[in-house]
Amino acid sequence: MVVALVGDLGSGKTTFTQGFARGLGVSKRIISPTFILQRSYQITNKDGKKSSKRQFYHVDLYRLETEVRQELENLGFFDLLDDPRNLVLIEWADRAGKLMPKGTTWINFDYTEGDKRKIDIRY
Repeated sequence: MVVALVGDLGSGKTTFTQGFARGLGVSKRIISPTFILQRSYQITNKDGKKSSKRQFYHVDLYRLETEVRQELENLGFFDLLDDPRNLVLIEWADRAGKLMPKGTTWINFDYTEGDKRKIDIRY
């Protein structure tokens, strides 16, 4: 499963990711991997045990300026996406553009008023 998050700085992408990871049973603190581009976390099964087969990957493409296939290949990005056991959540996914796989769930975060956000989901 690939989830693509799109929105301006401060629009709620990382906060959403933290809640998403908590729902997967990830107990580690989730911080945006802006400078290292990706972090991986073990998913916890319903019985509370760590899954030996499933991984949650948090990817942040903020530092990519264009659709740079070579950078993504060096990161192992396409291997992450191709493994059906992985759940991959990508902040600033629009930076990968057409390189995102078919079937990606896109979530767009927009400011509305004050500290409120509008979230649109496309499957």
